[in-house]
Amino acid sequence: MHPLQCVFQAQRLSAPWTSMCWVLLRTCRAHSSASSTSCASPEGKSSAGVQKDFSSRLATGPTFQHFLRSASVPQEKPSSPEVEDPPPYLSGDELLGRQRKVYLETYGCQMNVNDTEIAWSILQKSGYLRTSNLQEADVILLVTCSIREKAEQTIWNRLHQLKVLKTKRPRSRVPLRIGILGCMAERLKGELLNREKMVDLLAGPDAYRDLPRLLAVVESGQQAANVLLSLDETYADIMPVQTSPSATSAFVSIMRGCDNMCSYCIVPFTRGRERSRPVASILEEVRKLSEQGLKEVTLLGQNVNSFRDNSEVQFNSAGPANLSRGFTANCKPKQGGLRFSHLLDQVSRIDPEMRIRFTSPHPKDFPDEVLQLIRERHNICKQIHLPAQSGSSRVLDAMRRGYSREAYVALVHHIRESIPGVSLSSDFITGFCGETEDDHQQTVSLLREVQYNTGFLFAYSMRQKTRAYHRLKDDVPEEVKLRRLEELITVFREEASKANKASVGCTQVVLVEGFSKRSTTDLCGRNDANLKVIFPDAEVEDLTNPGLKVRAQPGDYVLVKITSASSQTLKGHILCRTTMKDSSAYCMT
Repeated sequence: MHPLQCVFQAQRLSAPWTSMCWVLLRTCRAHSSASSTSCASPEGKSSAGVQKDFSSRLATGPTFQHFLRSASVPQEKPSSPEVEDPPPYLSGDELLGRQRKVYLETYGCQMNVNDTEIAWSILQKSGYLRTSNLQEADVILLVTCSIREKAEQTIWNRLHQLKVLKTKRPRSRVPLRIGILGCMAERLKGELLNREKMVDLLAGPDAYRDLPRLLAVVESGQQAANVLLSLDETYADIMPVQTSPSATSAFVSIMRGCDNMCSYCIVPFTRGRERSRPVASILEEVRKLSEQGLKEVTLLGQNVNSFRDNSEVQFNSAGPANLSRGFTANCKPKQGGLRFSHLLDQVSRIDPEMRIRFTSPHPKDFPDEVLQLIRERHNICKQIHLPAQSGSSRVLDAMRRGYSREAYVALVHHIRESIPGVSLSSDFITGFCGETEDDHQQTVSLLREVQYNTGFLFAYSMRQKTRAYHRLKDDVPEEVKLRRLEELITVFREEASKANKASVGCTQVVLVEGFSKRSTTDLCGRNDANLKVIFPDAEVEDLTNPGLKVRAQPGDYVLVKITSASSQTLKGHILCRTTMKDSSAYCMT
């Protein structure tokens, strides 16, 4: 068997087409036999003929020794993106989509939403079309999550559903191809191909550039995968394609990976080490979004506020960033680079009428300069996500979070003193290894003490490869985890209702998103705290054009008087249409 038909691993090479460094090409026997029917390729060749032609060119391609020799002669990357030559076993035409239709499904976090937009941008340039109709798709790609077992089980269930679609595919159509993208592809690798023979393609979070080549290989009747984690891939030169033309907001990825190595977390193993995009590329993307009329941008990263752009040499002598008081890091502090406060400052200056958010941060990375910037800039939302994970110092230590309960509470007080009126959200995991009833009650008391506006609460799910998997015991029974989770949810909702009811009687700036899902006579939007606000659709005055009556549209800022509140939603009545600039001087009580 030729080396390229086996699993191989090599360093990143200088030739552009060798940017894929971990490849799995396996003959899919079931697909091959199915392909031996009279089903024709787009060029008019039979599938068997295409596969034979591909195999003959594969046999004359580079050997494993070629990769080893090339890897020993590293060369500098070009300063600007170049058009890549196709690999020698594929022609340029075979990398084109030929207007085949792609159906994309996204699961998990906001990073996966952004990854979907990146993947689609790459495929669109290669000639693929996008469809929202599953039945007419030629390629189905699932962008997946591995953070919890339930997330992965959702994908396994979905694959079983898609298997029916694939087996019933009419022979008059090109074979349906199914691919797994993202964290689940990275974590399970070959298991996905072996367990579900109907999966044709795997692409890890750092391999989306390779999708056209992987799909070309799949078209020959092979399975294909690229799940190499990169130390430098940030997709900085790729402009994500917004999936919703009517969207008022967008996600902008500023960094990838995580170095925190919390004992429960799979992210460093599925998304790799931290690396940040150059500031210039981020600012360019935000400017384009502003020109498109978007009114809100959320800066994304697994540890967004540890951002460090070291692409500009003149800033590489800077010292390490200051950590929040009482916090420590699991990895050695890194020197140099432009930090998150610099980026946040520059992004907020691009468009005073564009709101800026960021997620998900780590509590250790909130130096005073970041808090001061949030307080001073009217278009940086006064809302901070502050993941606690537990209210017990003992559990926090086992989680390797780098802080105690006392240090966390002190940071909460410092943030509220620094940013009056700030809203807080948080993440909590219940039932972690060794968690006692007393530990659980300490988490309950933290929820009551801090009184978060928004919360994300989950039962612990042990993940392979993590430190907890190797060193700790998942010893809290499932029924206890679920009972504790229900208690946390109940307490959170009680306290969030109290916190949100403090807004009743206040006037707030709301970015209109569209009609409410429950009523076509109501509009829905989000306030500065990222809480959903519902209000009647009515004609109101436009503050920038006195005397003009208008109806608010998606993307408009409006002033809403809050009349009622629950743990998740505010309701009120609209007063007028406004702008960020005008509303900043408006009395909000």
